[in-house]
Amino acid sequence: MSDSQPQALPKPPLSLNEIAACTSGAEVHGNGALQVSDLAHPRMITAESEMVLILEAPALELIQQSPIKVKAAVVAKDIEVPQGLLEGYIAVERPRLALATLLAIFEKPLHAYSGIHSTAVIEASAQVHPSVSVGAFAYVGENAVIGADSVLMPHVTVGADVKMGERCLLHSGVRLGERVILGKRVIIHHNASIGADGFSYVTPEPGSVESAKASGGKVTGQNTEIFKINSIGTVVLEDDVEVGACATIDRSNLGATLIKKGTKIDNLVMIGHNNVVGENCLIVSQVGISGSCEIGNRVVIAGQAGLADHLKVGDDAIVMAKSGVMRDIEPKEVVVGIPALPRRETLQNVLYMGKLRELFQEVKSLKKRLAELEADAEAKNPVEV
Repeated sequence: MSDSQPQALPKPPLSLNEIAACTSGAEVHGNGALQVSDLAHPRMITAESEMVLILEAPALELIQQSPIKVKAAVVAKDIEVPQGLLEGYIAVERPRLALATLLAIFEKPLHAYSGIHSTAVIEASAQVHPSVSVGAFAYVGENAVIGADSVLMPHVTVGADVKMGERCLLHSGVRLGERVILGKRVIIHHNASIGADGFSYVTPEPGSVESAKASGGKVTGQNTEIFKINSIGTVVLEDDVEVGACATIDRSNLGATLIKKGTKIDNLVMIGHNNVVGENCLIVSQVGISGSCEIGNRVVIAGQAGLADHLKVGDDAIVMAKSGVMRDIEPKEVVVGIPALPRRETLQNVLYMGKLRELFQEVKSLKKRLAELEADAEAKNPVEV
């Protein structure tokens, strides 16, 4: 996305022709002048003016069973629409890509307060652009800078010295710690915490973990006292980053925990201190990334995967769900399992494990047969003493 204002999409009601003009790879069939007021799920259509989305052929049956006449639809090109079922429809190559455009066209506006709510607290030294919306009970700290057209929903906290670019959106309950930096068009969802202290501690003498690492797994030290290592750095979210609800991104000890432009982070993700996450990554729900990792560009980390600290993940790598990553990952490598191994190797291991029961039975049978053969041989050729 460029820094310039994106081209505004038309708003409904719209004709199928007008909708298709905004949708990549779209072809209109039937009545292109048909007017559409809204987008609906095939099970939940409430008016003939609504258009439905058909991603799979079984959805055609839902249209046929609907008590309300369905006139318009957006349909995947590989689905054959029966003659006369629809008055008009738009066929698309990539339905989910079309869905992104359609949902932008039929978006339900966020009910943000216009201006600054009377219960919001904004410190005198903060610089808030006149176009910014600040909801009830929000707080903006000293020397914070809030860019044009940004929206702070109710109960948002913006710490001192925060820098926020244009057109950012902070949903209710978001907490930005001091010195956090947001680029342009950053979206942060409910109750996310950006800029808490990192989980960083040290013992005066080598403790349990250090001794186990040094000895190859034997614990010889004790955590008799634990000292906090402060986090005096910050978190930087570059342009077009999106962070899900209840996610946490910790600030660094020094410098910045960095999330590069275009990366999307799901709900309940934990990103530790000192990490660098590349551009256009997808990090799915309940992922945990320990401190000081380097994640390349366009990396996908699926749900509930965990990464140990100080690892490197190459560009375009994929970490499959529930993987436990304990080593560096090469670019474009796909890993899965605990510990995470290349996908093919893990699937082979699973296949072999499935054959263990059969193998045990075969070995048991062979041992029995061997014992019988030895007994027969001894009976025929007794050993003389």
